[in-house]
Amino acid sequence: MKLRASCAAIVLAVLAGLLTAPPARPAAAAAGRYSAEIRRTEYGIPHVSAKDHGGLGFGYGYAFAQDNLCVLASWVVTLRGERSRHFGPRALSDDPVRPVANLTSDLYHRSVADSGVVRRLLARPAPVGPSAELRELVDGYVAGYNRYLDDTGVANLPDPTCRGKSWVGPITADDVWANLLDLGRMSGSSALKEAIVGGGDDGDDGPRRAPGSNGWALGREATRDGHGMLLADPHFPWNGVRRFYQVQLTIPGVLDVAGGSLYGTPVVQIGHNRTVAWTHTVSHAQRFTLYRLRLAQGDPTTYLVDGRPEPMGRQEVVVPLQDGTLVSRTLFTSRYGPVLAAGRGEEYAYALADVNAANLRAADEWLAMAKAGDLRGLRAAQDAHQGLPFVYTLATDVGGTASFADASVVPHVTDAQARRCAKPSPDPSIDAFVLDGSTSACLWGKDADAVVPGIFGPGNQPGLTRADYVANSNNSPWMTNPAAPLTGYDQVWGTVRTDVELRPRVSLDMIDRRLKGADGLGAPGFTLETLQATARSKRNLGFELMRTDLKALCRERRELRASSGERVDVRDACRTLTRWDGRATLDGEGAVLWRRFFDGLQAPVKPGEPPQSWWRVPFDPARPLTTPRGLKRDDPAVRRALADAVLFFRDNRLPLTLTTGQAQHYASVPIPGCTEGEGCFDRVRNSGPLGKDGRYPDVNTGSSFMMAVELTPDGPRTRTVLTYSLSADPSSPHHTDQTALFSRGGWVTERFTDAEIRSDPQLNVTTVTG
Repeated sequence: MKLRASCAAIVLAVLAGLLTAPPARPAAAAAGRYSAEIRRTEYGIPHVSAKDHGGLGFGYGYAFAQDNLCVLASWVVTLRGERSRHFGPRALSDDPVRPVANLTSDLYHRSVADSGVVRRLLARPAPVGPSAELRELVDGYVAGYNRYLDDTGVANLPDPTCRGKSWVGPITADDVWANLLDLGRMSGSSALKEAIVGGGDDGDDGPRRAPGSNGWALGREATRDGHGMLLADPHFPWNGVRRFYQVQLTIPGVLDVAGGSLYGTPVVQIGHNRTVAWTHTVSHAQRFTLYRLRLAQGDPTTYLVDGRPEPMGRQEVVVPLQDGTLVSRTLFTSRYGPVLAAGRGEEYAYALADVNAANLRAADEWLAMAKAGDLRGLRAAQDAHQGLPFVYTLATDVGGTASFADASVVPHVTDAQARRCAKPSPDPSIDAFVLDGSTSACLWGKDADAVVPGIFGPGNQPGLTRADYVANSNNSPWMTNPAAPLTGYDQVWGTVRTDVELRPRVSLDMIDRRLKGADGLGAPGFTLETLQATARSKRNLGFELMRTDLKALCRERRELRASSGERVDVRDACRTLTRWDGRATLDGEGAVLWRRFFDGLQAPVKPGEPPQSWWRVPFDPARPLTTPRGLKRDDPAVRRALADAVLFFRDNRLPLTLTTGQAQHYASVPIPGCTEGEGCFDRVRNSGPLGKDGRYPDVNTGSSFMMAVELTPDGPRTRTVLTYSLSADPSSPHHTDQTALFSRGGWVTERFTDAEIRSDPQLNVTTVTG
């Protein structure tokens, strides 16, 4: 790959233009132009059909508003930068991935809206701008949402969360485009709001990786009947606008796709049609770089490139508050992107170059993928749009071929350039290359097959096609399939020969055992039923890898000294742990005690220090699937962690046999599962540690829309479960119905064909027009 600085300069100039344009007028929908049919089956799942894209969007927007209007209404307030006016500047925003103070959120989102980036993109032809079909879909979606709101009235909304609230009103097409843009920026600019706008610490703990996932694509050699099969298990938030909504979208003869669609987006992100199924997991690739700017002497608003001064752009952002006053802040931009408020000094400043700063291509890509007839067509759709913002793609087709690709948007930074241009970071917690902004030789490069300059094209994306399987659990592409390790890509895509981590390891081990018939589920190879059973097995790999040493420690020691110095009798705890089967089921006696102990292992011995490794056998790159393992049972820190865990249970009068079902809930429904750190496949995450009452705060992230698909010549066989259910409205009958199903290990048998839908005894049909 050859660096082409001149092309990189072009793309950065284009991005700068897109980010400094005036805002667009809201799109208006014509009256009487839309018609759609909404058929709802078990659990309220909508199947929307129409004769064209506009009608389909209308039906989808109407159905979504019936279930979740309040969530999107709140998010629109966020995207417009109006949270401080309605909810106060100090309250936290409704961003489910990274909430910040409302004022910080408003300053950031108003700067994006005022920049005119959306209007500029809408003025571009496809693939940089949206296609005609997507524009129709978005306009219809807005009209359908607004039609439901108009029919119902704000004062009569069923959801008490926003009933009668002044901040609820019609949405515009620009709101939907802004949501699609922000979705793309979730692993970049949107995660760095404080660094961009400044204004102090909002009490957060630095940038976070976007939500994770598991994905398996199984080929004909891995399945019992030789069919392509797929497991989707995205781990997205359980609250807010980044939840999935389950839907089927149909235009006869044009489109027929079912799956999970993120709130406020009129396309299916994870799903299947009759012959192709796909899912996504969050990629390890970097989405942005920082550029260190050398400031001109005596002028902090001018920086030097190739020895020549360039003035920073200036943007005045104004946010209204509840009391009618205004807050104004001056933000600065550069040829690379926004100049960070963080890290500025007398000599240097830092700018953020976000590869998704002006990317609306993803929605068209998902729409084109949904229309693909096979893997070749799916990959062609991805090559044509190159818009997926931060995810890998795992897919299979009816022919039984499995495919993995990091077809996401990645800044074109080679290893050689990263070494040559490296500069110190203003914040060690920001995981990104920091490049020299004082020379054009460090601008992003360009591939000839890239649809826009500054990104890697399809020819340089890591990928693997197999007849057995590909799998990913947010590990780098390296261990997509251990029989064919992927190497040779630049580090911006992820690392190789590094610790695979426990969740990807248990994922690969689950597949291996199933292919060997060594998991207790019968003959080797996957069926739809064994795929479901494997995915919900609730194994805790961390416990499995340390069980033997833990038993030995328990035999050796009856008492251990806690961090307080107190000696603690651990015999009852040891009996509980050694009896536990290592699965995070609702009735697992020992699962919660183990998690408390495991969390203690990860705590630093002294405040501010990194935690010490508790593994007896360290990681060996030659044995990535079997190391690290074991427990350093002679390590005083390990013994203290066990004593501290037992002491917590004793002092709070909690039973050592406390089960997951007793301690872990969502909306009062007991939730099985354990954490990613413990090595759990379909993991969950709570917003805080175990309380003194023996309960965790509600689950807030984890397995969300689970989908197991078998693509047969007679059509797809699919099982799904939407873990938090279809509606965020607490008054809805579909607020926790699938949550209860998920709790007891159940699945929904998908109704995909017209005959399957019509045969549902609970079928409810509505025709909507507007």
